[in-house]
Amino acid sequence: MIPVGIIGDGYTAAELMRILCRHRGIRVVTVFSTENIGKELSEVYPHLIRFAEVSCEKADIAKLKRECQVVFLALPHGLSAPIVRELIGSGIRCIDLGADFRLKDPKIYEEYYEVTHEAPELLDVAVYGLPEIYREKIRGTMIVANPGCFPTGAILALAPLLKEGLVETENIVIDSKTGVSGAGRSLKLASHFCEVNEGVKAYSVGSHRHAPEIAQELSFAAGQEIEITFTPHLIPMSRGILTTAYVKIRPGVTEEQVREVFADQYAGEHFVRVLPEGTYPHTRWVYGSNFVDIGIFVDDKKRRAIIISAIDNLNKGASGQAVQNFNIMFGLEETEALDFAGIFP
Repeated sequence: MIPVGIIGDGYTAAELMRILCRHRGIRVVTVFSTENIGKELSEVYPHLIRFAEVSCEKADIAKLKRECQVVFLALPHGLSAPIVRELIGSGIRCIDLGADFRLKDPKIYEEYYEVTHEAPELLDVAVYGLPEIYREKIRGTMIVANPGCFPTGAILALAPLLKEGLVETENIVIDSKTGVSGAGRSLKLASHFCEVNEGVKAYSVGSHRHAPEIAQELSFAAGQEIEITFTPHLIPMSRGILTTAYVKIRPGVTEEQVREVFADQYAGEHFVRVLPEGTYPHTRWVYGSNFVDIGIFVDDKKRRAIIISAIDNLNKGASGQAVQNFNIMFGLEETEALDFAGIFP
């Protein structure tokens, strides 16, 4: 049993525990907290009663060094970097669910997150944790930068087309709708019930922190700088992200070619389900699961492709993907603790 620690006690940490409690190769040693020190995690999250026999403790990095082989960091941006630097110096592998290691350019990170990066020398050490693209690099890394939720859905929807050069690299439009859990558990006016229920709104228009992350990874896929417009919307549901991406296909590219690229790229990828022609994703189909569903529409006459993806933002968009990365890092079956269907209805 591999001993692991979790730093943080928010939604992603609770989702981690929900998944890890059925993992046959893991023993959760500790969960660090600030607001719930001394409480059983199952007291904070009663759905974990009989599944999470661990107390929330005050942060103790020395304990992690003594007792853990790997640590999941479920922290707000800016807090993970100094902890990761200290842990990897002691040989502890880290999976950061926050944003501190996703962007390769510290200046872009500091522009969008408005904090100074505490460990810029580690940005080239960290591997972006999207298994469908970086699996081989993930195996040997000390630091996994677990992707953001919006980027996961957008990148998996568009990377195959850009990698194969089937679409133009300009005027890519990405429209995403997310459930409220993406805002975290802390009280915020914008996520109060009366502020969210029975309404839909765009937010962080033109300035969302996930935009440069999406652009970075899609540029890597294309082999050149690409241009995107990304707009997120908040909708009144707990979980899920539906992303609709609009791209211009290059002259002569057919619908059959587009579909073949997705079939080839994701052949053998257990957690990516490319849906049949005429079927488009629903967030309900992936609710509570680590799957990403992808639907494809191509208009040959207008040279337009519309790619739609659905993920659970707390699972494939966060904790599930973190466990998938853990499994890869330690040479375990990639589906361990994750091979379950979504909850429906």
